[in-house]
Amino acid sequence: MGGWRNAVQEAVGSKPLFLTIYAAVLVGIVVSSFFVFSAIYSPVDSTTRSISSSWLPTSPLSQNVISLSSNISQPSQSKSNKLRPIWEVPPRTSKMPRLKSFRLTKELVRQRAKDNVIIVTFGNFAFMDFILTWVKHLTDLGVSNLLVGTMDTKLLKALYWKGIPVFDMGSHMSTDDVGWGSPTFHKMGREKVLLINAILPFGVELLMCDTDMAWLKDPLPYLARYPDADVLTSSDQVVPTVVDDRLADWKLVGAAYNIGIFHWRPTEPAIKLAKEWKDMLLADDKIWDQNGFNDLVHKQTGPAVDDESGLFYAYDGNLKLGILPESIFCSGHTYFVQAMYQQFRLEPYAVHTTFQYAGTEGKRHRLRESMVFYDPPEYYDAPGGFLSFKPSIPKRLLLDGEHNLESHFSLINYQIKQIRSALAIASVLNRTLVMPPLWCRLDRLWFPHPGTLVGSMTRQPFLCPLDHVFEVNVMLQDLPVEEFGPAVNIREYSLFSNPLLPQQVKESWLDVQLCKEGSKDCHASSNASQPGLLRFPKHSSEETFETVFSSFKDVKVIQFSSMQDAFLGFTDKAREEKFRNRVKRYVGIWCCVDYHIPGHIYYDMYWDEKPGWKPVPPQKPEDDHPPL
Repeated sequence: MGGWRNAVQEAVGSKPLFLTIYAAVLVGIVVSSFFVFSAIYSPVDSTTRSISSSWLPTSPLSQNVISLSSNISQPSQSKSNKLRPIWEVPPRTSKMPRLKSFRLTKELVRQRAKDNVIIVTFGNFAFMDFILTWVKHLTDLGVSNLLVGTMDTKLLKALYWKGIPVFDMGSHMSTDDVGWGSPTFHKMGREKVLLINAILPFGVELLMCDTDMAWLKDPLPYLARYPDADVLTSSDQVVPTVVDDRLADWKLVGAAYNIGIFHWRPTEPAIKLAKEWKDMLLADDKIWDQNGFNDLVHKQTGPAVDDESGLFYAYDGNLKLGILPESIFCSGHTYFVQAMYQQFRLEPYAVHTTFQYAGTEGKRHRLRESMVFYDPPEYYDAPGGFLSFKPSIPKRLLLDGEHNLESHFSLINYQIKQIRSALAIASVLNRTLVMPPLWCRLDRLWFPHPGTLVGSMTRQPFLCPLDHVFEVNVMLQDLPVEEFGPAVNIREYSLFSNPLLPQQVKESWLDVQLCKEGSKDCHASSNASQPGLLRFPKHSSEETFETVFSSFKDVKVIQFSSMQDAFLGFTDKAREEKFRNRVKRYVGIWCCVDYHIPGHIYYDMYWDEKPGWKPVPPQKPEDDHPPL
């Protein structure tokens, strides 16, 4: 600044000619600086590519820029969307930038990248809570080099106003949930491949993730351990191939490579693979994107790149591929069922909600059970309060005898009966039921198995996800009240251990101890024997529950010591019939018995009302339906 001041002072004291010269020089410097600044920060980039469904090899180019959306013609990067810290909400007085300012550009990716790595996920509005969870885990780990691709404008706007760095994929997709295997599901898979092909030419490393996974540890230092890898991918491997944090032993991996978590470097072999993968999927819309990837990389497997890294040659013999270890880049089986990382005393990097049975709702519930899903504050303080109970399971049902169909169903049925009573009481008291932890003796899969997968680390018995027995998606479904009675909301068994549970819920608690009517202090009244403790008779009716617990409407949590013989039943038979109609749909199937078609066995919410009930698969086609 001192130099600028001296120049001005000399100019003022000079003759007019020199004043003119100085002025011209100053103006020239200012103008030149403006053009240099504009060149550096210009949003137009000739390497920009589209990832919209209209981007085909024959698409016309306009000044070497392909629009991300068909209605975008003038690319620009909004300054308001540039490098704002994640979670810093834009001023509410500001206007939403135009859609074209959210297009994917090389500049945007490079600005957000760190150490030349960008982490990307994408989705539509139906998965917004998954995306927020995904982002929060990364930012809590101190990772900010991320971007979220949005497949509909509703999601783009919602994430922008939450301070999430987003770009528009121009997909014009529905905001609704998509079922696995549906045409829309396959469309999303193709968008992933197009996105990879769009970003790799920018020269950055790409960690591509599905939204239905959560980061538990910063993965970037791990990925950096393998600088020679062209691609690192997760897998569906359920039998351990290594016992530490090295890459999986590729020679022992027999399961599919899973493209829900994989890392690409912008190398020639990786770019070649990405292009061939894209061309394959665009040529045949019946190919599942993951199957296509596996078909390509399995064209050649081996030899090993070296003796130490765990990398091997794949695809065309030039691609250096590594498989992330199954114990710490976890599938839904190695994390939720086997807890493989715990048994090896390792810290997991990620969990992907594969190997589950209740759609998107089941994925949310699994993440909630593990306390790695982020819900809004009201989720943890439900209207009407919570109801819970301490499950009591006899040792013989858990540990005695062989682990077989009979012992498994005896254990599950014992728990089902208690949960049925708890659902009824929750319905009567209009409270949200906190489900108990569920114990299984046999695993659940899509195919016949001997109880657990051979070679896996599944312990018996094990704490199994709720969707192994219950149809979580049905439990959360909005069923008509006229036919099914009032809804019974549920929460995961770990709710009270969650750090997000507010203090006002923890401090508003009533323990209910079931007792034999007529014994000491055991009366159907609201008189607590001591503060926070109520002794309440077993075999109480609907009216008794309503009468006694009407005095505790303001208590946040009512926890029963047991559900064994707690509820006598409904007095209102019409209400009971609706309740039965609802909850008998809540249970699913166990699968699968070998040498029998069909091999699945239906769980039955009212198994105890059917003398001689046995766990057998349907014997005739007309018997293959949920219990009536």
